[in-house]
Amino acid sequence: MTFDQLTIRPKLEQHVDRLAGQIGPRILAKPETIAATLEYIQTQWQEMGHDVREEPYESVDGPAMNLVVEIPGSEPSKEVVVLGAHYDTVATTPGADDNASAVAVLLEVSRQLKEHTPRKTLRFVAFACEEAPYMSLDSMGSQYHAREAKKRNEKIVMLCLEMVGYFRDEPNSQQVPVTIPKFLHGLFPKRGNFLAAVGNLNSMQLSWAFRRGFKRGTQQRLFSICLPEKIKEIRRSDNSSFWDQGYPALMLTDTSFLRNPNYHQPTDTPDTLDFEAMTHVAQGVASAMKYLGR
Repeated sequence: MTFDQLTIRPKLEQHVDRLAGQIGPRILAKPETIAATLEYIQTQWQEMGHDVREEPYESVDGPAMNLVVEIPGSEPSKEVVVLGAHYDTVATTPGADDNASAVAVLLEVSRQLKEHTPRKTLRFVAFACEEAPYMSLDSMGSQYHAREAKKRNEKIVMLCLEMVGYFRDEPNSQQVPVTIPKFLHGLFPKRGNFLAAVGNLNSMQLSWAFRRGFKRGTQQRLFSICLPEKIKEIRRSDNSSFWDQGYPALMLTDTSFLRNPNYHQPTDTPDTLDFEAMTHVAQGVASAMKYLGR
């Protein structure tokens, strides 16, 4: 199958509608919403022909579950390339951008790569419990996964999909993190029409490689930057769990509250997303995964 915009976009719309339009807020306090979310993701992967592994663990609020699929590499001793996205929300939002958009892209990248034979293993993970309060309570699904990977002495590079569906082209539609010194603000884009690939200083090599691979698959604008972790905004997703274990990782994002006024609001609904841009993101990330897995 050739994966072009006509095949990818309807699937992205379907995934976001199911997660944000029908299921809505996805929180452990409403276990039926988590069960419906896990069933949907697992079914989608199984229909693609992927074998799905459940990764249960105990959060502070009880049992939680990551879902994992892999495309085995031809050289198992090589590092693992992880693509992950959290599927939970805060209670106040249906979470179309945060983070159904990312789960949708996660699914469609794994579909594009199903028949690919990489040298390195490609791993796709749907993470539980990214949203508050779990990060501060050391209870994130990505923390569990990264810690277990470290125990297995796995070599990993990680790409974190965090809100990838909101794009604007108006002037001054993009803000700069408040912790960035003002004399550097001129280096940052002023229009919210790009995907950001954000790393820590340990992730510079990964950043360059990701950029090369991404640009092979799409013309979507990409803003790449690696910053010290004292810039607190860059630690606000699952990438930080892998940084804490010493792994290179990038957060791939539309920059969240720096662009999207619907962040954590009831207005974070499917109709606010740019599915054409999301399609380009899915194509670019799939291309980058191929490049990183070579």
